[in-house]
Amino acid sequence: MLKRLISNDLPRSRVLAVLLVALLVALAFAPFIFPGVKALNVAAKVLIFLVLVASFDLLLGYTGIVSFAHTMFFGIGAYGVAIASTHMGPTWGALGVGVLGALGLTLVLSLAVGLFSLRVRAIFFAMITLAVASAFQTLASQLSDVTGGEDGLSFKLPAVLSPSFELFEDPVLGVMVDGKLITYYLLFVVALGLLLALLRIVNSPFGRVLQAIRENEFRAEAIGYRVVVYRTLSSVISALFACLAGAMLAVWLRYNGPDTSLSFEIMMDVLLIVVIGGMGTVYGAAIGSALFLVAQSYLQDVLRLGSEATASVPTLSALLSPDRWLLWLGLLFVLSVYHFPTGVVGRLRAAAARR
Repeated sequence: MLKRLISNDLPRSRVLAVLLVALLVALAFAPFIFPGVKALNVAAKVLIFLVLVASFDLLLGYTGIVSFAHTMFFGIGAYGVAIASTHMGPTWGALGVGVLGALGLTLVLSLAVGLFSLRVRAIFFAMITLAVASAFQTLASQLSDVTGGEDGLSFKLPAVLSPSFELFEDPVLGVMVDGKLITYYLLFVVALGLLLALLRIVNSPFGRVLQAIRENEFRAEAIGYRVVVYRTLSSVISALFACLAGAMLAVWLRYNGPDTSLSFEIMMDVLLIVVIGGMGTVYGAAIGSALFLVAQSYLQDVLRLGSEATASVPTLSALLSPDRWLLWLGLLFVLSVYHFPTGVVGRLRAAAARR
């Protein structure tokens, strides 16, 4: 049953299996294991980025396509929910219209980008997607009547997802079951379902063809596969999943703006997570998202403790200053690439194969 659920894509490493189970348990019971607003926000962000990074890995890791327009579709999903909820009110119908409208726009744009751009060489395709994403971000900033401009849009959700809603009068295991908690578990169920769907896609005959194209597109073309068709389909499917991840972000934040979902920094974070977790594996998106976002969220707190503990050594205390967290995050990334050139998942599977 479990093998069928994960599409026969076994971890192939005991350590990786333990890490995945631990991550699943941590995310499933995060509100109870790690109480506090910050911990819950980090867990929700892991769920959102897990879907976003896995969808991008379908392009980069499985098909060998480098695209910088991925956050554009992420932003479309977020703006779809935000605009619909702003104009239609806090109803489930508004959420449905927003998600479906965003998916429709994503389908059209991703198909257009794929058909017009995937016939060119990889570097030119990357440049075209970068230009399209930059143009869309500028457009979102300028259409203030629709998108709220630089200020973005704040909106309300249905009452059951509102922080003021309480399902029970008394806490459950010390935690109030309010709208925020219900929203988190809604994201958890959606993220788990989308992850299993991506596992099914990459382990299907369609996924095998994508991997063949990544290894040698000329050979794939020679044996009868329409490379352009498969690469376009991969681009569209990846964009649709990214759009759903954007809708998840908007639902969690109840706000969206250009810097929230369309910034180039998000694209860089996605690239880093793919490299850290391991390209060409959906499990790498899960492990990489958790490692990167936990480090990004708590590195400043760890450095603050280190700086206070070494206050008697001015030079070391200055190096451990929380203001230098980006320096240490970059150092951790360099070390992870050096010790895990194929990502955490690739390294663990290679070690298991040697044994």
